[in-house]
Amino acid sequence: MAAALRGALFGGLLLCVAGRLPRPRNARITSVNLQSTLQWEAPRFPRGNITYTVRYRSVVLPGDTFELLRSGLRATHCDVSWLWEYGNYTLQLRAQAGQGRSPWVTLSFSPMHDTVIGPPEVKVESESGALHVDFSGPFAEHKQDRWSLRQYYGSWGYRILYWKKGTTTDPTSASRVSQVDTQHNSEILSQLEPWTCYCVQVQAVIPDWNKIGELSRELCEKTTHNGVTPVWVVVTVLLGSMLAVATAVPVCFFSLFYLIRLTKHVFCPSYIFPQHLKEFLSKPPTAPQSFSPLPQEEHLICDKLTVIPEDSQNPRDEAEDEASETPEHPQGSEQGDSDSGVGTASGET
Repeated sequence: MAAALRGALFGGLLLCVAGRLPRPRNARITSVNLQSTLQWEAPRFPRGNITYTVRYRSVVLPGDTFELLRSGLRATHCDVSWLWEYGNYTLQLRAQAGQGRSPWVTLSFSPMHDTVIGPPEVKVESESGALHVDFSGPFAEHKQDRWSLRQYYGSWGYRILYWKKGTTTDPTSASRVSQVDTQHNSEILSQLEPWTCYCVQVQAVIPDWNKIGELSRELCEKTTHNGVTPVWVVVTVLLGSMLAVATAVPVCFFSLFYLIRLTKHVFCPSYIFPQHLKEFLSKPPTAPQSFSPLPQEEHLICDKLTVIPEDSQNPRDEAEDEASETPEHPQGSEQGDSDSGVGTASGET
């Protein structure tokens, strides 16, 4: 505390006596994705309005002198993004107040080495038990144009870090964090547990420049079913399909056979229409129909005819035997029997 107070008193005394300003404090260059800004803080014990002057010189070109970059600055920052990305520079900064000037503050700056590689743009989607990770950038913005930093550095890759959600708080040092390096702008994370939430972060890796970019924001996504069908499901479906086919084929065959028979029976019947009915139906309805009268039972005369071969026994004996075996006729037929007897007798004579 006492030393700081003595330094402040000494600086104020120097300012009053020599008329010189102290140097700007905490001068630094902040560069992200080749967007570079020289920043500083105002000197102690300022007097009047203070302005600032910035100049630069290329280290690559020997004997190069300092060139004025900006002068009369009132703000405590200066944009130096327009400097050539592959150059190597020395920057100087000083403060001015009236006739007083501060000593120069010198900084070295190499845009490609000193810039910080920002996080890429990442998109994560869950599909079929895997995580599809797409990423691009980061980009360097110049006015209205966006240029991928991959075009500046040449060698470029991405490092994907993923882990189960809740298992770690520091993915860069955790042992349970898995890592995948790729040269492409997308990657499929497979071999994951189904229905599990995983978190993903991506960063750019530039091996030739020994640079590693910042990690993207943490994105968490839950996996779905891995799409691998269990064996028992395959066997069950196969057996069920075979049983269904074995049942459906006979059913379809017999159904078709029955349908054909039914159609044939309806449109092409197999029976023949009786001829007398055809004739009857073919006559006009007004024509008189003649039907032969049925014979009366009492008018019927029945007789029995016996055929005797030549080599048989005496006809008379056979006739007697047959007459003895013939049953008696009813009374209604006695007259017929007598008539037949008379006919037989007349034949013998």
